[in-house]
Amino acid sequence: MLFNSLTFLWFFLLVYGLYLVLDHRRQNLMLMVASLIFYGTWDVRFLSLLLASIVLDYFCGIKIHEAQTQGRKRAWLAVSMSGNLGMLCFFKYYNFFNESCAVFLTWLGFEVHPATLRIILPVGISFYTFQTMSYTIDIYRGKLKPTYDKLNFALFVSYFPQLVAGPINRARNLLPQLEKPRTLNLDQIKEGIFLIAWGLFKKIIIADHSAKIVNTLYSQSGSLNTGEGLLAIYAFTMQIYGDFSGYSDIARGVSKLMGVELMVNFRLPYFAVRPSDFWGRWHISLTTWVRDYLFVSLGANKHGNFRTHFNLLLTMLVIGLWHGAAWTFILWGLYFGVMQALHILIQPSLGRWFPVRNEFQRLFVLIGSMVLMYHVSAIGGIFFRARNMGQIGEMFAALSSGRFDFSADFIQMSLKLIFICLPMWVLQVSQYRSNDLLIYMKWPNWARFSGALACLFVVFYIYLFTADIRGGEEFIYFQF
Repeated sequence: MLFNSLTFLWFFLLVYGLYLVLDHRRQNLMLMVASLIFYGTWDVRFLSLLLASIVLDYFCGIKIHEAQTQGRKRAWLAVSMSGNLGMLCFFKYYNFFNESCAVFLTWLGFEVHPATLRIILPVGISFYTFQTMSYTIDIYRGKLKPTYDKLNFALFVSYFPQLVAGPINRARNLLPQLEKPRTLNLDQIKEGIFLIAWGLFKKIIIADHSAKIVNTLYSQSGSLNTGEGLLAIYAFTMQIYGDFSGYSDIARGVSKLMGVELMVNFRLPYFAVRPSDFWGRWHISLTTWVRDYLFVSLGANKHGNFRTHFNLLLTMLVIGLWHGAAWTFILWGLYFGVMQALHILIQPSLGRWFPVRNEFQRLFVLIGSMVLMYHVSAIGGIFFRARNMGQIGEMFAALSSGRFDFSADFIQMSLKLIFICLPMWVLQVSQYRSNDLLIYMKWPNWARFSGALACLFVVFYIYLFTADIRGGEEFIYFQF
């Protein structure tokens, strides 16, 4: 069930109508049933995995908390980690590692006949697996006490607005909101409506139409010139951002209407000035998860430069592998790991290379850093979007060819991309300058209402009268 479908609209109207008339306990029970229905619409067989994660970590959390020795705590944590990672690795990575090992052994001269299984990747498994693992890890570290309420814990894991594509919410943030009665306030409802409208705009107008440009150009990757290659990577930055941040906005907006606050997952990432800044703004729930549970556990930056760089590369490798079972995603993660390591190495010299003595130089360095970092992320997008290693080579060959051909199709696609993205950039410049993601809440009522209404009008007009996206395009991050 897609957020950008009429099916979800009717589903949520029914759920919300019941939500408004039920008491707290019945609200949670109804939301739990609704979440299972929401997830079961993808494939009812996947419900068994979701329920297995719920049961496993509910009992492991209690056992970790009640264990009398550190050894028993570690043992129960190992049970939780093994169960969650076992399911994730089997369904997401079995065929990838199996085929990769077969290729390597064949290259060495062995005759190999790998046993490939027809495994369907359960939607959202990477998200809810990481969410439940953070619960047991926090209990083990003494940062959280387990809940003994089965319904509240099950709802924490399966809560439908963030179930299949995040944000990955921590139990210490989400569980307390589910455990106590929730009150709705007008400001929260206004924010929710605007976030839903804006998220739908980013998905249906920006992401889905940018995707047409990206798909057209990537299908011709072997014959692109430099201009077309640049347009392809620029369009993909808009597609991936509009798609994923659009989903996060809708999830947060739907949740706000029910009085529940989900964490911010994107904070103007294309205004970042360095690689670490980018990852502090992009997919924040995953970045902070990997930082807190992997990078810190590895020693972070406390053991010298070599160890710091190794930890960075390993952390980014995990982020890449989390996104998909393919060498292209591994290279994408390593690419950003290398970028962060290089920035750490050259950072002490940047002040000498680009001295800032007045406001004009400060502004020049700031804008230059943003433009450079945007292009670093855009080039990294090649690894993310490419179907295979060969297409990565074709895209880099196109970018380095030095050929430009301003054909009518190229100009049309370029103007279309500018047109659909202009409203987003105007709003984001205002958000950046005010350092306030909710700056639109300070607009006059008529302006805020008109903006939300305009977004919804354009979205529904395009949705109803554009045949090729009428059914609702699936969100990119559903495959993770």
